[in-house]
Amino acid sequence: MGYYLLKRVLLFIPTLLGITLITFVLMQALPGDPVQGMAGERATAETIARIRSELGQDRPLPLQYLGYVKLLATGELGRSYYTNRKISDDLLQKFPNTLRLALAAMLFASIFGIGLGTLAAVKRGTNWDRVIAFVTVGGISIPVFWLGLALMLVFSLYFRVLPPSGMGNGRLEYLILPAVTLGTFSLSYIARVTRSSMLESLSQPYIAAARAKGLSETRVVLKHALKNSLIPIVTLIGLDLGSYLNGAVLTETIFGWDGLGRYALDGILKRDYPVIMGVVLFGAFVFVTMNLLVDLSYHLLDPRVRIKSET
Repeated sequence: MGYYLLKRVLLFIPTLLGITLITFVLMQALPGDPVQGMAGERATAETIARIRSELGQDRPLPLQYLGYVKLLATGELGRSYYTNRKISDDLLQKFPNTLRLALAAMLFASIFGIGLGTLAAVKRGTNWDRVIAFVTVGGISIPVFWLGLALMLVFSLYFRVLPPSGMGNGRLEYLILPAVTLGTFSLSYIARVTRSSMLESLSQPYIAAARAKGLSETRVVLKHALKNSLIPIVTLIGLDLGSYLNGAVLTETIFGWDGLGRYALDGILKRDYPVIMGVVLFGAFVFVTMNLLVDLSYHLLDPRVRIKSET
C-alpha cells in the first residue's frame, strides 16, 4: 500500500510537466496575439515591441517554456497579463466558489443517481425501469446550456421561487439551479451505471444465500447488493467531481457564478497565457489527485482489492 502510494505520488511531477508542455504548445497555435490585444489596434510598432519584451514574448519558444518551468519551481504560477495579479491568488479566490458548486452538484447527482439506479435494478422490466431509463437518456442527451436556461425560465421567471443568477453572498437558494444544471448529466450516468452494477450483484450466489437466510429484501439490496456494486459508481463519481472542480464553464457563465470556469473562459478570450496555463495546471493537479483518491478508496470498499495489491 505504501509503495503504491509513493509510486503514484512520484508520477505527479512528470505528469504535470507533460501537461504544461502540451498546453504551452497548443497556446501557440491559438489565433490572435495577446500583445496586440493588450496594446490596442492603434498601438505603434514600438509600443508593441516594448510590451512584448516586458512579457518575455520576444524570446524563443523553448526559452519561454523553460522560464515558465523555473517559475513553477519557485512555487509561483505567474501574473495575469491584464490585471498583473498573481495567478495563485486568483485561483485561491475562485476555487472555493467552484468547490461549493461542484460538491452541491455531485451530492445531488449521487443521491438521486444511486437511488434511481437501485430502484431501476430492483424493478427491472417494470414501468419504473422504463421511466427511469427514459429520464436518464434525456439527462445525458440534453445540452447543459439549454437545461440551465430552461430551469432559469421556469423557476426564476415563471414561478419566481429561485433567483436566476449570481451567488447571493453564499445563500443556498442561489446554489440550487446551478447545482441541478451541472449535476443532471452525472445523475443520469450514475443511475445507469448503478443499475448495471446492481443487476450483476443481484445475480450472484451470495444474494440467493442472503435471501435463503430470511433477510429482508431491503437489507439484501442495500447491505449486500449495493455495497458490492460501489466500485464502478465511486469511480464515476470521483472522475466527474474532478472535472467539476476544474470549473464548469457553461454553468458558471449562465448563472453568473464567479468560479474557475468563468476565470478560465475570460483568460482564453483575452489570450491571457499565464491565466490559461495556471488554470490548466491547477486543474490537472486536482484531477490527478481525485484519481489517486478514487484508487485508494477501492481498498476500503473491497477488501479483495487490498489483498490483491498486497500479495
